[in-house]
Amino acid sequence: MARESHELSAWHAGLRKLAGLARDEALCAWLARQGVPLEERMARLTERTGELHPMVHKLASMLVARGRFGLFEDIYDEFQRRLDEYQGVQGVEVAEVTTAVELDDEQKLRIARRITEIIGRPVVLRPRVDPDVVGGIIIRVGDRVIDGCIRSQLEALRRRLSRAAS
Repeated sequence: MARESHELSAWHAGLRKLAGLARDEALCAWLARQGVPLEERMARLTERTGELHPMVHKLASMLVARGRFGLFEDIYDEFQRRLDEYQGVQGVEVAEVTTAVELDDEQKLRIARRITEIIGRPVVLRPRVDPDVVGGIIIRVGDRVIDGCIRSQLEALRRRLSRAAS
């Protein structure tokens, strides 16, 4: 629909905003509260996004009504993939990168370059922060996982030690 109406950039901008908000777990939980009228939930969302393309707003309303606002990250990723394909940029992958602390722009760039070298295709990073990682990094690209976090290494060491002690 976005392509047919020549409104790709308006759709892209709106979906990108909503995907960013979908990372806010507290907001997603509040938007999923069925006890709050849908109009009130959508008003709060509109405060955070500003004006959206009418069809993007309608999609947001449907997902909020069903308690599925968190799907916007996946929807945006798929839209971006199809937009890249339409514009002749093929083979771009989404790399979900989980670390214990926020990455700065330089770190994100270095990680994206390294992942591109490893998989042989350009990547778009989707950074996440998870304090349980403790240190290191977990990278997911499609169904491939590179787990370089300290927590996983400590668990593997614990398993080896308990097997050796048996």
